[in-house]
Amino acid sequence: MTGGGPLGASFDPDRIAAFRPPPGGGPVPGGPGSGGFAATRRAWSRAGVLTVAFLMVLYLIEFVDAVIDSSIDRTLGIEPREVDGLDGIAFAPLLHHGWDHLLGNSLPVLILGFLTLATGIRRGLAATAIVWLVAGVGTWLTGGAGTVHVGASSLVFGWLTYLICRGWFARQIGQIVLGLVVLILYGSLLWGVLPGQDGISWQGHLFGAMGGLFAGWVLSSDERRHRRQLHTGPLASPR
Repeated sequence: MTGGGPLGASFDPDRIAAFRPPPGGGPVPGGPGSGGFAATRRAWSRAGVLTVAFLMVLYLIEFVDAVIDSSIDRTLGIEPREVDGLDGIAFAPLLHHGWDHLLGNSLPVLILGFLTLATGIRRGLAATAIVWLVAGVGTWLTGGAGTVHVGASSLVFGWLTYLICRGWFARQIGQIVLGLVVLILYGSLLWGVLPGQDGISWQGHLFGAMGGLFAGWVLSSDERRHRRQLHTGPLASPR
């Protein structure tokens, strides 16, 4: 809200009257509740389009890599503690070691990516950015010497833990239920954060999961602040 200017068209009495409840009650045209379902459907549609578009980008990159046989996954992957491997922090989630690797990530990307964005496009994109960065930096710092780390599974693990924990941080029943469903369906993936599997970047999984937890905590700050204010009550004004 800004101040200091003259009253404009927003204060036109006819426009204000249009938002008054109609005689006999009922929703206000254009007000809360009148377009709730439509807004949700639009948000889900955007989430679906963005998720499918992201997956198509992954397939396009893998197709180009296969056609020109350039091994861009090794060139642009994360090389731990190598300066030349820092660019992998930006590119690694877009690259895969062959079609089998990409196919194995495709369904989790579609489902968990969509659910993350469906909780709010801007919030979902912010969560993805946090996971992307935390997973990349953590893998670069801790990965095995001489290894190259690629794959969208770091995002998958981040989305998984984000969906599981955000509802608990925000104390939102719908989000908690969603988190429990995701935990039941995909919770077994979390074993992938443990070391010991050859050819599997458990560091990427671990730090992706940690990034999801961090994103859930950071992006629920408004709800947590509101809950604290309700618990403590308003601050008394000085006299």
